[in-house]
Amino acid sequence: MGYSAAMEPFVSRAFTRLAPDGRREPATRRIALETPIAIEVNGLGYAVMMASPVDLADFAFGFCHAERLIDTAADIVDIATHAHDRGVILRVTLIPERADRVVDRVRHRVSESSCGLCGLENLEQALRPLPRVTAISSIGEPALFAALAELGANQPINRATNATHAAALLSADGAIRLVREDVGRHNAFDKLIGAMLAGGLDWAGGAALLTARCSFELVEKAVLANCPLLVTISAPTSLALDRAEAAGLRLITLARPDAALEAGAATG
Repeated sequence: MGYSAAMEPFVSRAFTRLAPDGRREPATRRIALETPIAIEVNGLGYAVMMASPVDLADFAFGFCHAERLIDTAADIVDIATHAHDRGVILRVTLIPERADRVVDRVRHRVSESSCGLCGLENLEQALRPLPRVTAISSIGEPALFAALAELGANQPINRATNATHAAALLSADGAIRLVREDVGRHNAFDKLIGAMLAGGLDWAGGAALLTARCSFELVEKAVLANCPLLVTISAPTSLALDRAEAAGLRLITLARPDAALEAGAATG
């Protein structure tokens, strides 16, 4: 199919509905669009991500920040999207002072893609030192559970398709300030962080709420964005817990309507 850089995030497809008694009948369902997004930075091919083709400028800001190519939104001088028959090309131009970062990371990404994480240098790249989180969240349990209850109403793509993740910015009182959705949990978080960078928003005592398991990549994105509290609806991995503890990131996982788990031993 052909792609448009401004297309809808879902398409309608025909199915056959199957019943336990053997009945078969036609059905139509909205399906989340998953699009190859080829990211070029300063003219260099950097990565191809499978993502929802919406909020791509936010994605560019957040992805470049997570890759440590930029420090602030001002480090990006231009973002352009180009539709292609096989996907979308996302072209990002950085200020000259960040050019060396791009060349260095492209070199490492080429070696990673050729044989996986092979060798000491690539292991160091995979687990680069993280800064300490300095922001503080003041959100309480009642506000957090209220936000969990409201999140579904702020996921229009998922309501239509039941196939996308969401990343939400919560205020200190549990209000949902901003949401981004994507077929990929990492992409959704990149889009949220990118929207915050572009809009000059900070955490303001709030938190990030993700409809995902807590992987170490999501922890690292949170730490690099100085997120004071990361909340996920599914369980963490061991490396996610280790990286969060090392960086001083407060982590709440398995956040469900009736309970949640905060990382670390209980005190008091």
